[in-house]
Amino acid sequence: MPTKKGFLSIILHAHLPYVRHPEYENFFEENWLFEAMTECYIPLINALDRLQADKVDYRLTLSLSPTLISMLGDDLLQTRYQNHLAKQIELAEKEIVRTRGQTEYHKLARLYRRYFLDAEKVYKHYQGDLISAFKKHHAAGNLEIITTAATHAFLPLLKLSETAVRQQIRLGIETFKASLGFFPTGFWLPECGYYKGLEKILADEGVKYFFTDTHGVMDAHEKPENGVFAPLDCGNGVLAFARDPESTRQVWSAEQGYPGDSNYREYYSDIGFELEMETIAPYLLDGKERINTGIKYHRITTKDENQACYNPKKAKLKVIQDAYDFVTKCQQQIEQIPGKMDKPPIIVSPYDAELFGHWWFEGPCWLETVLRLANKADNNFETISCTDYLTRQTTHQVLTPASSSWGDEGFSSYWINEENDWIYPFLFKATEEMEKLVSDFENVSVSTLQQRALNQALRTLLLLQASDWPFIMKAGTTAEYAKKRIIDHLARFNYLHECLRKNKIDEHYLLALEIMDNIFPCIDYRGYCLESI
Repeated sequence: MPTKKGFLSIILHAHLPYVRHPEYENFFEENWLFEAMTECYIPLINALDRLQADKVDYRLTLSLSPTLISMLGDDLLQTRYQNHLAKQIELAEKEIVRTRGQTEYHKLARLYRRYFLDAEKVYKHYQGDLISAFKKHHAAGNLEIITTAATHAFLPLLKLSETAVRQQIRLGIETFKASLGFFPTGFWLPECGYYKGLEKILADEGVKYFFTDTHGVMDAHEKPENGVFAPLDCGNGVLAFARDPESTRQVWSAEQGYPGDSNYREYYSDIGFELEMETIAPYLLDGKERINTGIKYHRITTKDENQACYNPKKAKLKVIQDAYDFVTKCQQQIEQIPGKMDKPPIIVSPYDAELFGHWWFEGPCWLETVLRLANKADNNFETISCTDYLTRQTTHQVLTPASSSWGDEGFSSYWINEENDWIYPFLFKATEEMEKLVSDFENVSVSTLQQRALNQALRTLLLLQASDWPFIMKAGTTAEYAKKRIIDHLARFNYLHECLRKNKIDEHYLLALEIMDNIFPCIDYRGYCLESI
């Protein structure tokens, strides 16, 4: 067996904003979770189960956000997911009948029925607990699971309040431990957002490593000796791993990335938008507004082409070809890395987990194939987790990374700009008021009702801090919903703040807020002060 010359670390960051609306019978944005479960998380679990069954020795890292963990464990959302999946199966069965006489479409309708039935089978096998499936592969030593900030706040824009940053990190870790039962060694900085000094807070919370974008390491205060192919010690034993631009480009690039190939399924072609309304209406949320159903019949075509039918066999062949191409290019990178490194190079390839299966239907199959190919004896690298890498490599160059993110332009512009900058004066004011509330109630007798209100105020503030809403406003996808979430959280926080200051708390309204925003059930407002943190 040839000596391995380097390492590949693939990281999937699984995150969705906290969307839960018990006040409605159904709600459009809850579908974000349901789609991700059927199209990403369950196919990923299937891939990991197959790798385990075949005794493939692989390493993969999965970051689970606290908001996603909470939603995957929420009874209401899981009941709604089962109803959602049942409707998908029913629709696929009707499509089998409707497409008789249309050979290609009929085959695809049957494929989707099998696909949805398989999702239902896996969901039931794990008794609706997808987190337990990931824990199984962690226990087997193949999957490293880490976490991120409590509500995925973009930390560089919270740094005016060290208390706010610490609370996001600490509560994120506590939520992870409560659900998974162990401490995460690594930490995914939301949006890879780093600023100088953040490593000190991470060290205080027991974090051993985090990730930055490429320029976070390359623009450190001195030139890194090993480029992006080795982590930096931030000076306090916390390691910063940089995203490798080459392997990133192969998957992420709209022009060069694998998911854009014409053999793959087209995400934007869905029968929810293509069939007659009378046919599709029973499967829309309100019978009127068109939505994705998950049944998509076409492959990717250019603007100048007519829509062509998706061919799963051709897509499978392309998956194998692209997986070989990715592994080959990683091998070439390992061979061609310039300079004399004092340790084997590591290629760090982080991606949003939801790319695999949701946006790129064939993504889970591609990932599984990559991990199988990487395990071959003649491969010159091995897959590894960052924790295992740090166990093997104990000395690292000491440098301070540069402020950075993996957003457009590499810094904070996607989270503070002309579409969303109005948020921050209100956010900073609420942050200050929360700190004052905690301080003022610190040395006085606090009733059970006041304690509940203080805890709910903190929950509301954390939800207000989520990076998702300013991102969506900039992206312009569901901007009105994002704006409404910000306004609602501000209104709820201001209401609770006023009630606490006047000591006039309406228990019925407080209970309603607790039911609507029931995340972090063990939260304790007394932790929201610098002294206790």
